[in-house]
Amino acid sequence: MSDRSAAPSPFPAPPAAAASRGRILVVDDDRLVLATVVHGLADAGFDIIDADNGDDAILLAREHRPDLALLDIRMDGMSGFDVARYLRDALQVPFVFLSAFSDEATLAQIRALGALASLVKPLDIAQIIPAVEQALVQVRSQRDAALQLPESVPVAAVTRVPAEAPAAPEPLDDMVAIAVGIVMHRFSLDRAAALQRLERLARQEGRPLLQSCRAMVEALERLALAGGI
Repeated sequence: MSDRSAAPSPFPAPPAAAASRGRILVVDDDRLVLATVVHGLADAGFDIIDADNGDDAILLAREHRPDLALLDIRMDGMSGFDVARYLRDALQVPFVFLSAFSDEATLAQIRALGALASLVKPLDIAQIIPAVEQALVQVRSQRDAALQLPESVPVAAVTRVPAEAPAAPEPLDDMVAIAVGIVMHRFSLDRAAALQRLERLARQEGRPLLQSCRAMVEALERLALAGGI
């Protein structure tokens, strides 16, 4: 048998898949805006997760843990502020607001929640991409700085404490808050009415409110994974 080297392939090797520039959660109840932003960011190399309401956004954030969220503020059910509060407190996901409102009350709440930026609609994708890039640079710089802190520096020393926080309803357990947002969105109820409905359901089931809410949220997450939502 002759010893022959394998001939080189006449076809060039396929290029390696481009690495994602970051995973972005985009949330907006305006389907046209949502599609425009999703398409533009995906073309720019970002990995995109999208939702058109707050409760689905939270379920997706819990599953995919995005690097950054772009949030519309005024939505039925859970507002962008509600979603931002959950992302900040439960998942430590940073966020940027996309809003048609720039009044002082709205800006004050944006500052209090600790948003990285706020972009005023109408927006062109050419404006959004640099803002997303800058926000991700800021997020990564903050994470790198946190990793380099000496052990003697307490966590509280690097935690942003809002100078002015608007009055908020009594905080709920994370799982109860998610369930309340889902009920608000699905049945067009305010927060108090949604909570009352969940409390009635828990009493009918004969189990604690937290346990009842957890069962509901976990069922929705399974449906989402199965393509049922």
